[in-house]
Amino acid sequence: MAEQNWPVYGEITGPVVMIGFGSIGRGTLPLIERHFKFDKSRMVVIDPNDADKALLDERGITFVKEAVTKKNYKKLLKPLLKNGGGQAFCVNLSVDTGSVDLMRFCRELGALYVDTVVEPWLGFYFDGEKDNADRTNYALRETLLAEKRKHPGGTTAVSTCGANPGMVSWFVKQALVNLATDLGFDFEEPAQDDRAGWAKLMKKVGVKGIHIAERDTQRTKKPKPLNVFWNTWSVEGFISEGLQPAELGWGTHEKWMPKNARKHKEGCKAAIYLEQPGANTRVRTWCPTPGAQYGFLVTHNEAISISDFFTVRGKDGKVKYRPTCHYAYHPANDAVLSLHEMFGAGGKAQPVHHVLNENELVDGVDELGVLLYGHDRNAYWYGSRLSLEEARKLAPYQNATGMQVTSAVLTGMVWALENPEAGIVEADEMDFRRCLEIQLPYLGPVEGHYTDWTPLEGRPGLFPEDIDEDDPWQFRNVLVR
Repeated sequence: MAEQNWPVYGEITGPVVMIGFGSIGRGTLPLIERHFKFDKSRMVVIDPNDADKALLDERGITFVKEAVTKKNYKKLLKPLLKNGGGQAFCVNLSVDTGSVDLMRFCRELGALYVDTVVEPWLGFYFDGEKDNADRTNYALRETLLAEKRKHPGGTTAVSTCGANPGMVSWFVKQALVNLATDLGFDFEEPAQDDRAGWAKLMKKVGVKGIHIAERDTQRTKKPKPLNVFWNTWSVEGFISEGLQPAELGWGTHEKWMPKNARKHKEGCKAAIYLEQPGANTRVRTWCPTPGAQYGFLVTHNEAISISDFFTVRGKDGKVKYRPTCHYAYHPANDAVLSLHEMFGAGGKAQPVHHVLNENELVDGVDELGVLLYGHDRNAYWYGSRLSLEEARKLAPYQNATGMQVTSAVLTGMVWALENPEAGIVEADEMDFRRCLEIQLPYLGPVEGHYTDWTPLEGRPGLFPEDIDEDDPWQFRNVLVR
């Protein structure tokens, strides 16, 4: 590991309870050890899979082999979170655990909380009795917002604080400040809690939309075998979100909507969804290394929360401006191949799921950033270009993808310790400068790049297309049809 004097950000005075010990849990553990004072004898890790129990045994950390369920979570967690006094910290890095119920319970006990997704209880993603609107991340986020309205303030619970959602919301604000500066705007940076001020700045700068534009070029030492789903992060998480409807924050500049697009009748109404799975929906986007590329329009919480956060409303409450926002993800090539196999088999997932660790990968970069487009400089990408090689040097049990997530979890934990009575917060509401200050040492080169590329590049080509040549940044041109 890199020789560096890493800062200790604070003391967790109560127990640390980690739910889930998959790839992200394993990677987060050494960061918790590195950056916090805490009583290791009161740390507990809960997971139904004990494959990596040895890592905990050698550290003297208690392991509980059990699934956290809707029936058992209170009985299971209360004695662990109350053990020995002090303020406990619950770090939820699991799948199939109801985030809103867990954060409510933790806050009732006065325990700090962080997660990386608004996760439902087991069965939600594949419930054939739900209609597609009810299976969206929009619906899940609305349960979080309802809880926030019902129980404002109180003990801090940081929601959806991974790489994306999470870190990319801080990138959006930094990118917007950079863009406004480069364009020569006379502006004063809004206060962190000035939601209207941030929205007005984005409108003033002329941003039509945002792609969470990612390219994972990490390569394996051996070819992928048939009937195995390989990914560089949670396979279960990727399949679950990939089979949800494609979702995107829907901007006010859009003049066209796909025939299978649907609006929401309740809630913030900042997003739409398509009646098709996100991991089988392609969009045109851009990243610095490959340039123009295809990405999958996989649903993510940040696509909704960013569009919602940067909405400008008139005095009558009507929406005057809103940016389009969506994920545009090109995963590692082996994950793309795994998706093709899965959808080719009628959406039935392979029987074996495997997360590629740092020892199975040979090289590559996870290039994850935000592409702000439609303004006078056309498009601006700002983000992390972290390589596998650097991730290995920074901390154990990491590939490049995992490092971007685990360092965001660390950041959320630090922010919660420094702001212990902030209530329920989304990444968009946090102090982006403080958050990036904590996370930047783990992100490799963090850079901004302008590009003249638009979704119209190379079109019309050999075949007729239904495109809007007058406005390159219409979703009509972005969506691959």
